[in-house]
Amino acid sequence: MKIFPAIDIKDKKCVRLLKGDFKNKTEYEISPVEQAEKYKDHGFKNLHIVDLDGALIGETVNIDIIQDIIIKFDLKIEIGGGIRNLDSIQKYIDVGAEKVILGSAAIKNKKFLKETCKKFPNRIALGLDAKDGYLSVSGWKENSNQLTLDYLKEVNDYGVSRLIYTDINRDGMKQSPNFEETAKVAELSNCPLIISGGVSSIDDIKKARNMENIEGIIVGKAIYDGDINLDELVKEDA
Repeated sequence: MKIFPAIDIKDKKCVRLLKGDFKNKTEYEISPVEQAEKYKDHGFKNLHIVDLDGALIGETVNIDIIQDIIIKFDLKIEIGGGIRNLDSIQKYIDVGAEKVILGSAAIKNKKFLKETCKKFPNRIALGLDAKDGYLSVSGWKENSNQLTLDYLKEVNDYGVSRLIYTDINRDGMKQSPNFEETAKVAELSNCPLIISGGVSSIDDIKKARNMENIEGIIVGKAIYDGDINLDELVKEDA
């Protein structure tokens, strides 16, 4: 199972949000590039990056930082945040991102998702961010009124290469992921799933390992707050 340490970028800094709330954020002294170097030095191979500035305005705001990380450390990066057109996807692929995560744009426009999967085979990841069973969009500020499982049924055959499922109520809370809902999504999905939101301990990693159709898990706040030791975490990365 792949471990994806997380880097969320806002105003050129590493930050963590509680339940996606921009008013409830923690800023860290370490820069995104320094944090990526730390992960690389510990032996991690994959990285989950969110451009929070991009998520707010719908543009590739921090692509220079992402490119810097890819060139310096040769990590496999999945990148999300405000990616709403073909040009943005192309830019990230051109700088070496392994997967480009579509969220709001794909949920609001299924035709766009289908088009991107066809144009960029095996490069599109679909981010499903859910709250109480419904998908949220636009930096989690809007409820889409679409049930997660209903939406997935509609797009399941489009050719998405990876699913990233986040329970917003758990994100940044360190109360363990919503394994019950995650299992339902993973069972339905035609592609492998990455668990996101709420990881609090190595026990969460071990539990995820025993689930069906799970490719990996994202770990964020628990790393920054010191709840999970990187040397211990990297042993789970395979």
